[in-house]
Amino acid sequence: MTAERIFDQLGHFKRFQACVYFAAVFQAIACGIHYLASVFLVNTPNFVCSVPGNITDVLYHNLTGHSVEDILPMFRPDEGSLVVKTSEGEQWELSRCRCALRIDPKGFSYDFDGNKTVKACDGKFLYDHSEVYQSIVTEWDLVCENEWLAKLCQPSFMLGVLIGALVFGDIADRVGRVRILMFTSLCQFGFGVAVAFSGNYYFFATLRFFLAMVSSGYLVVVFVYVTEFTGIKVRTWTSMHVHAAFAVGVMVVALTGYLVRIWWIYQIILSLCTTPFLLFCWKLPETPFYLIAKGRYKDAQALMDTIVHFNGIDCKLKVEELLQSEERENGRDLLEQEAEKRPLKSEKKLSILDLFGSWRMVGRTCTVWAIWFIGSLGYYVFSLGSVNLGGNQYMNLFLAGLVEIPSYLVACFAMDRIGRKKTCAPALLLAGTACMLIIVVPADIKILVITLSMIGKFAIAIAFGLIYLYTCELYPTIIRSLAVGSGSMMCRVGSVVAPFCVYLAEVWVYLPQLIVGILAFIIGVLTLLLPETLGRPLTTTLEEAEALGHKPSSNKDELKMNPPEAKA
Repeated sequence: MTAERIFDQLGHFKRFQACVYFAAVFQAIACGIHYLASVFLVNTPNFVCSVPGNITDVLYHNLTGHSVEDILPMFRPDEGSLVVKTSEGEQWELSRCRCALRIDPKGFSYDFDGNKTVKACDGKFLYDHSEVYQSIVTEWDLVCENEWLAKLCQPSFMLGVLIGALVFGDIADRVGRVRILMFTSLCQFGFGVAVAFSGNYYFFATLRFFLAMVSSGYLVVVFVYVTEFTGIKVRTWTSMHVHAAFAVGVMVVALTGYLVRIWWIYQIILSLCTTPFLLFCWKLPETPFYLIAKGRYKDAQALMDTIVHFNGIDCKLKVEELLQSEERENGRDLLEQEAEKRPLKSEKKLSILDLFGSWRMVGRTCTVWAIWFIGSLGYYVFSLGSVNLGGNQYMNLFLAGLVEIPSYLVACFAMDRIGRKKTCAPALLLAGTACMLIIVVPADIKILVITLSMIGKFAIAIAFGLIYLYTCELYPTIIRSLAVGSGSMMCRVGSVVAPFCVYLAEVWVYLPQLIVGILAFIIGVLTLLLPETLGRPLTTTLEEAEALGHKPSSNKDELKMNPPEAKA
């Protein structure tokens, strides 16, 4: 009996596993919240330069008013400047990053052919508060020469996500899944609230960087955690619906952004959304896979006894039944020899090189990483770009999150019926097709552009969702967190690139779609070269790992899930 078959005895998804699953997945909502929170944190409203003196009259083409705030909602920077008159009688033409003082104007009109004195804004601006009352852009004037700081907010966050994915994925293989889940969830709350009280941009960016690291660490480890706590019959559904929790977080961001227009209150509310998890996260147990992999057989036995009791099963499953070894054949009890075996079982310091043990593994890992990359790039290009599609930006982001829910349901049905590979490849090809169609559709048909964008998001969410489970199934237990962590690192490379890809729309409006579309087509074809894992149990031993082409360069026993004397 292999360790995978533990669920045949204890149940694939009974009461104990369900409680652990929903508790762990609930906190994943916070990850979705913090990943997309910057959409409204760095929201840049309409703005123009401020001028000395009190403004008494405003002109914008045929529109008139007595304050800039009355006209700013209709202001378009590419369609001319605002003309204002102050109480001192001065007339100014205001644009976004400079203003011009009219010299000896004759009357007050929009058109003026005389001389002007042009100067910079000197860090003083007037903002449109009709949509966003206060964001970090309006708080710290992150416009004009400081605009790059606002644009750097999301890439710097994703850089933290990249580092956190690799660091915490590796640490989780060493110290355990539960310790990382507890640590990262507590830090998510702490850093999330602290961000709201940051006094300047640099402190804000630093806190967000650490928030990104712990959010990424939680998301990476929770996928491995729920995968190792559920049986193969339900693993597709349980792993995919972690993404559904992330999508709920995206919708929470849209709803909170719509209701709260002051950035620091908005940040506090988002950080408080998942605080109930902090009350019971310390009760989460370690996974049986990890306990057995580390030779902690007494702890594994105690956990299995607890599961049996909680699920109300009449079963007396023993760890010995999962481990067939020479010692057991000689009548020696494995539990009694735990202390003897630990000194013999050296702790190998695993590294990313263990994912490239053979040429077959090189090709496999590179293809998996490419899927992670395009999944993340496409996901965030569609998500971040949704607020620029036209119409209501809050509704667009809400739909971008909502469309993920049916995508994961479709993915679950497809993966269980036609397999992981045959689901992932068509999804990437569909995403590429949607991108190309957006390019040829007339831009003034906004409803069609939004629909195609949501189809692209739907398709890319399928590929992005299943790659977590696919990666878990392609690698053995002892390097599973490292595989998911390194894959997530490549995924975050894509997410770091994504904001810059969105900014390329300033060069050509369809350039982001062209990039995502071409890459999705190429990687979709490469996906067809990967092996299918549908219905195959998780690998636990060296022999199973070598069947996948994984051949470590050091002592083979160091990669075994079980002690050197045991063979599963």
